[in-house]
Amino acid sequence: MEWTEGIVRNKKVWAPGLFTLSIEAPEVHPFEPGQFLQLGYDRPDGHLHRPYSVASPHETTLEFFIVLVEQGQLTPWLWQLNPGDQIHVSKKPAGGFTLTKCPEATTIWLIGTGTGLAPYIAMLRRPEIWERYKKIVLVHGIRHASDQAYLEEIAGYSEGFGSQFVFVPVVSREQAAGALFGRITQCLVDGSLEAMAQCALTLDSCVMMCGNPDMLDEMERLLGERGLKKHRHSNPGQLVIERYW
Repeated sequence: MEWTEGIVRNKKVWAPGLFTLSIEAPEVHPFEPGQFLQLGYDRPDGHLHRPYSVASPHETTLEFFIVLVEQGQLTPWLWQLNPGDQIHVSKKPAGGFTLTKCPEATTIWLIGTGTGLAPYIAMLRRPEIWERYKKIVLVHGIRHASDQAYLEEIAGYSEGFGSQFVFVPVVSREQAAGALFGRITQCLVDGSLEAMAQCALTLDSCVMMCGNPDMLDEMERLLGERGLKKHRHSNPGQLVIERYW
């Protein structure tokens, strides 16, 4: 793997252990929103690195939305970084969780949990998604209201694009103003997800899903009962799924 030396330019802490690193890495090759890069560093026992979706389009400075896993190998080190610190960034992007892999549709649903929000932030910052879909529904599942991130930016899309964009936050551990309560799958079953989105998950939808594997499996099953299936070039469908753990 080919690496470039990145420099941390900003660290935004959304909540304890939930943060965005802005890393200047001009040698990273061009990529599509939704793809991922590797972040890492040298240790005495070898190079440690892990993949992270980029929460920004291709630019000189890239954003990575990260949650601290206290028993993890890499995120405790990432959590300690501050502006001016150096980090290795892979030059070549990877992954196929992109709009070019999505089917044509009237509505696109961007469904994610936790840091699975990252690829959608990158997509929303580019004009392609706004030009291609009549309606965009962003669904973000989190445990606590304090785990919300990028809210000011998301509110800007609601203000700027009106009814073309709908944000549906889903909080599983507590009641929160303006959010659905429960898991995303529960909200689909009881109808509250589509009610808040003011549209239905139908065969005329493109559904991108990223995050907790249990959510992905259950949503795929529930949507499969409605006739929605994975999208493949040779066998068109509606579901585009990213499994990153």
